[in-house]
Amino acid sequence: MKSSQDLRIKLKSIDHRGYPAYKELKGQYDFGNYILSIDHVQGDPFASPSRLSVLISGKKAGFPPTYYDTHPKRITLQDHLTRLFATQISSGSMQAKGSGKSGLLAVSRCGQEVLERTACRVDSSNGSVTLRFEAGFPAHGRTIDARELEKMLFDILPGCVISSLYYQKIYQNRLKAAIELCEDQQYIRSQLSSLGLCAFVANGSVLPRQSGVSDRPMQEAVPFRSPSSMEVTLTLPNRGPVTGMGIKKGITLFVGGGYHGKSTVLQALQYGVYNHIGNDGRELVIADESAWKLRSEDGRSISGVDISPFIRHLPGSKDTRQFSSEDASGSTSQAANLMESMESGSTLLLIDEDTSATNFMIRDKLMQQVVAPEEEPIIPFIERVRSLYEDFGISSIIVAGSSGSYFHVADTVIQMKEYVPYDITKRAKEAAAAFPVFSSRQEKFPAYCGKRCPRPNNALKKDDRLKLKAMGTSELLLGRDAVELRYLEQLRDSEQTMALAYLLKYLELKEMDGRKSMTELSDSIEKLMNEEGLESLFERGDVRSSLARPRRQEILACVNRYRRLIF
Repeated sequence: MKSSQDLRIKLKSIDHRGYPAYKELKGQYDFGNYILSIDHVQGDPFASPSRLSVLISGKKAGFPPTYYDTHPKRITLQDHLTRLFATQISSGSMQAKGSGKSGLLAVSRCGQEVLERTACRVDSSNGSVTLRFEAGFPAHGRTIDARELEKMLFDILPGCVISSLYYQKIYQNRLKAAIELCEDQQYIRSQLSSLGLCAFVANGSVLPRQSGVSDRPMQEAVPFRSPSSMEVTLTLPNRGPVTGMGIKKGITLFVGGGYHGKSTVLQALQYGVYNHIGNDGRELVIADESAWKLRSEDGRSISGVDISPFIRHLPGSKDTRQFSSEDASGSTSQAANLMESMESGSTLLLIDEDTSATNFMIRDKLMQQVVAPEEEPIIPFIERVRSLYEDFGISSIIVAGSSGSYFHVADTVIQMKEYVPYDITKRAKEAAAAFPVFSSRQEKFPAYCGKRCPRPNNALKKDDRLKLKAMGTSELLLGRDAVELRYLEQLRDSEQTMALAYLLKYLELKEMDGRKSMTELSDSIEKLMNEEGLESLFERGDVRSSLARPRRQEILACVNRYRRLIF
């Protein structure tokens, strides 16, 4: 390993040379307090920035082992350090001048959720810290300006590293609060099933967001308050007793007028699969970690999915037990999404009638009289929802504002009135009994044995260096193939989308063999990431600094939307 002085000498030797000479800097340099690694050098000042990392030994970093002795706490520590480093490095970015991206210093920008990222990794065995970031190597035109890079690496970077990645230099109480919040969140999530719950919303939570483009809590929003009939008190490891609304397993219906908060509650629950940072307002809104936002998705690609529990027959005798479509309808897409969620292991469905196919959700009595059941291929969700829970343990939380038919099958009915929930189950049931416009026949859900085993894409194996690209959270590119993800509403970060691109490529090249089922593929990749992290997706140590881990539900959803999927 070379010393920091060797780096200084090398910088002087390449000053004013052509930009490609920067590649001679690749390697590791000992700065005393940490090791700086120049992992990838950009081709020119206008290309994607260079990738660097710093490594600090566990002894020097000094973080207490109790802060990384479990996976959730380690992820929280990594998230906290990434945020600290981002704050420090932002003030040093662009201080060095030049053309293109010269002087840029950047690291992952964390949102309200706490996600596992490649930006920071704390070794669970010894506490060493690796922090990955990007830097724009300075140039004038395409001529190296080594003095400006020397300023970045020797004057700006050391202060950022020491003030954000050493336990003795940070605000320790803030880190302690983050770790304790993580413990409390994980405790609630671990207790849900034993308490017969699928979700929990603490009293005092702030669910509305500032705006459609800001995920911060809305100022002066109405704090959440549970109906007394649904209140549950949990004694958390750090906060002590916390009371809130416990949503029981089964079928729960949220109703109410428009703009009264129904969808706001559902949105908070769909993001309750993640831990949140303090002061988010939703940090104690916890949902079953497998919860899946189910919706229709006109135009999506479907490959070999058994949708026969909902779609019995189609014109032209098209087989619905192995249904494929390049351009699915609202009802067939929602049916496929549900069956795929079962394949991923989801035990909680979150449904908003506004984003659902009406004919998938309900057929009223008048329509049944006019169009005979044998002439209608769709078995609506309302006739399967009870069997889904009783036979498969899959609960449903449904938002409805226009149809009261689900009063007949719901276990609990909550009315939202000016963002305040009221338990109206008794009144709703009485009204439903006196107004039986819905045929309450319940269809038993058939035994599910849909084992799909995708085969590898041989074209991809011929060119495994395909370019990968993420378009926010709405789309990814694998070579020339686009995978539409805009309706995967629980994706929270473009870095998750980028990770999905790498995961899809990894699965196709190394796991898909025509014998492993989709469930087995997800089990395999989950095991790999649990043991080795997202870094396991890369070869030759060329780890990207900006990936965030998606859930297994989104991984399988991405694979299912890949139009080259072969069965």
